[in-house]
Amino acid sequence: MPRKIRELIKDLEKAGFVNRSGKGSHRNYIHPQGIVITISGKTGSDVKHYQEKQVKRKIKEIQK
Repeated sequence: MPRKIRELIKDLEKAGFVNRSGKGSHRNYIHPQGIVITISGKTGSDVKHYQEKQVKRKIKEIQK
C-alpha cells in the first residue's frame, strides 16, 4: 500500500520544517536553515514517486 501525503508531512515536521500554508491543496514548508519545499495533494491522497524523492532529498540537505 503506497504512503499517504499525511505521512510525508509528518516526516517533514519531525525534521523541523514548518508549514507556511499555501493555496488550495498546496502546502509550503520551510526549515529554519532556509530550505523550502512544496507538497501538493490532499492529506489522504497517495504519494507520487517524485514527491517521496523530493522529501528525502530535502531532509538530507538539512543534515549536512
